[in-house]
Amino acid sequence: MTSSETPAAPAEASPTTRLEEEGEIAADYLEELLDIADLDGDIDIDVDHGRAAVEIIGEEGSVRALRRLVGRDGEVLDSLQELTRLAVQAKTGERSRLMLDIAGFRAARRLELIEIANEAIARVKADGADVALAPMNPFERKVVHDAVAAAGLVSDSDGVEPSRHVVIRSA
Repeated sequence: MTSSETPAAPAEASPTTRLEEEGEIAADYLEELLDIADLDGDIDIDVDHGRAAVEIIGEEGSVRALRRLVGRDGEVLDSLQELTRLAVQAKTGERSRLMLDIAGFRAARRLELIEIANEAIARVKADGADVALAPMNPFERKVVHDAVAAAGLVSDSDGVEPSRHVVIRSA
């Protein structure tokens, strides 16, 4: 290279490539966890709504064992998600918004939450009064906020953890 030539700047990774990398790092971390816990499960990596999405999927015989990683009301799952995000951050140097699902728990919970949100939306549309829902974790509140926005209403999160909840209002 002559002195007048400058080296090309490295190409910046696209957001999708970065999210796929997060998923790969998370999958490696979770595979080690499954090995240590002597649990069977396949890991599925995707990009969903601008975040890496990783799911541990079990076959018929292993789903029950994987449910232990979900815990009561998803508490263990939330903790494992945070640990997985920290593992990704340790490798990439950037905060991760990765979503983890185990044995379809979050997918099933999402359907339940959409039903709860739709019932509350119908009540707000019928009588115009605000509806406050039960306390929810951030994942659950996000699902409800999305359903409310799709219905043309507005919602806010109110309160302080662990009592933070969604309030649905007319537009």
